[in-house]
Amino acid sequence: MYEPNVVGDWQEYDDEHAGLRIRVHGLEKAEPPRGRDDAAEGLIYFRFRVTVENRTTEHFGIHLEDGQLDIRIGTDGESAFLDWRNSQFIEGFDVYPLRRATAVLFAAAPESGLSHVDIQVQLKVDDEWTERYLWSGGIGLHEPAVGVGARPESAADGLAAQVISFLEREAGQGPAS
Repeated sequence: MYEPNVVGDWQEYDDEHAGLRIRVHGLEKAEPPRGRDDAAEGLIYFRFRVTVENRTTEHFGIHLEDGQLDIRIGTDGESAFLDWRNSQFIEGFDVYPLRRATAVLFAAAPESGLSHVDIQVQLKVDDEWTERYLWSGGIGLHEPAVGVGARPESAADGLAAQVISFLEREAGQGPAS
């Protein structure tokens, strides 16, 4: 069974893009740098990063823009608003060996759905589409979420419980000194 990555995990590409890896990380509430978009009125802004790392001996041309991301929130998977005006995409950048490129993206959604955020990314490398990968996480997770009709004791075995456990472990670790 295919399971999504947890926010912060690296995903390695195979085949013609072997040695290239990607991750979604830094999911947190944050106000956009150039002000709120009117379309996001009444929504809570959040930020996340998409980092592409080249671990090969050749360079890759990377392209990541708003149409290559899909952000879903809540247990029903409703679409979040991606603020393309405030986001910093990766557009036609050559990632050389042992280098990284990071996109900083801003989105907005109702606060009630932020405990479950799914981010799907399909990168374009050297004018070729790569596989789509999915990351799951949340903002403000303090208690395990139990889905509608689910028994509370079964939630410990689900993906949401794994995400919560991972985020709690990460929150407990401070920056390396």
